[in-house]
Amino acid sequence: MKKLETIQNGQVYENSLKLHQELKGKIEVIAKVPVRNKKELSEAYSPGVAEPCLQIQKDVDLSYDLTRRWNLCLVVTDGTAVLGLGDIGPEAAMPVMEGKAALFKAFGDVDSFPICIKSKDVEDIVKTVYLISGSCGGINLEDISAPRCFEIEERLKEICDIPIFHDDQHGTAIVTLAGLINALKVVNKKIEDVKIIINGAGAAAISITNLLFAYGAKHVTLCDTKGAIYEGRTEGMNVVKDNIAKITDKNNQAGKLVHIMKDTDVFIGVSVAKQVTVDMVKSMAKDAIVFACANPIPEIMPDEAKYGGAKVVATGRSDFPNQINNVLAFPGVFRGTFDVRAKEINQEMNIAAAKAIADLIKDEELNSEYIVPAAFDDRVGKAVAKAVAKAAIKTKVNRI
Repeated sequence: MKKLETIQNGQVYENSLKLHQELKGKIEVIAKVPVRNKKELSEAYSPGVAEPCLQIQKDVDLSYDLTRRWNLCLVVTDGTAVLGLGDIGPEAAMPVMEGKAALFKAFGDVDSFPICIKSKDVEDIVKTVYLISGSCGGINLEDISAPRCFEIEERLKEICDIPIFHDDQHGTAIVTLAGLINALKVVNKKIEDVKIIINGAGAAAISITNLLFAYGAKHVTLCDTKGAIYEGRTEGMNVVKDNIAKITDKNNQAGKLVHIMKDTDVFIGVSVAKQVTVDMVKSMAKDAIVFACANPIPEIMPDEAKYGGAKVVATGRSDFPNQINNVLAFPGVFRGTFDVRAKEINQEMNIAAAKAIADLIKDEELNSEYIVPAAFDDRVGKAVAKAVAKAAIKTKVNRI
């Protein structure tokens, strides 16, 4: 076999490649019923299977009771924004989607299956997902590039009768909000008072902004490669940026990141490596909060951010404290959604998930290096599921 190229040198990459070569896939389908004799065959398949088919024909909702649909999520991608690798194609995205399916099962006991679509066309993707949506109880969109991902999600929400959730948007936003809730406790500041700057204007940044406003933030500014995003800006804009500019910086503040970071309380980076310097952190308000979540190299390394005066620092990496990791959110979100058979996943459910994650850390445990639970904290999935289910019932989107 031709030796495959690894993304980066290092033992972890070699071990991962070996694992994938040996397993030839990280998930499999296992039958729940034995088929060892005529009786078992007739009950699991023909002729007995005709009866549940006819019952579902009379009442489609029985598909949740008589098949695996109640607990099955499809993980859908077109391979255009895979991790930090970019547009690598649907086939190359499959290892990531299989990994996502493994995480769904491990952390939420949710069955999931990867669907990698060989098209970048919005119409193709929307139609494909809609046409197969009767096979599952929910759709997790994954690694689809912006701004197409926003249109795809919104259109699917309009036509599908099952929950649609773009994890790169909402999963990231949930865990970011959870971390920020506790970080603000550490520095004794309130969400409605702090000035927040978000560097990046892709899927995660837009969703974080919307969720922060839903939670009570008042002062948020987004930055992209052209600088601050404000209403009336023309350079490098699109319909998504135009819309977000209507609710963010009301002062139409212009300027590059280095200028508008001055006197801000919170920096949230969902962009690329090395965008922030020590001096930029020094220019922030006292007891600043820095979430530098670019992967694998953050916007600023934690030691540099602390040297610049940051009180709380979080990253997207597991080798530093305070990892902003989506695995804290999406398994529990779908578990709770499925448990009450919710028709959608709304902002109230997302906020409930964030608060549930934050609340797992008691006040006496909370400190600058412990604002979110660890990824392997087995309390997380259950707590998030319970909170999401309650929020679904409260907002009356539950079916059971």
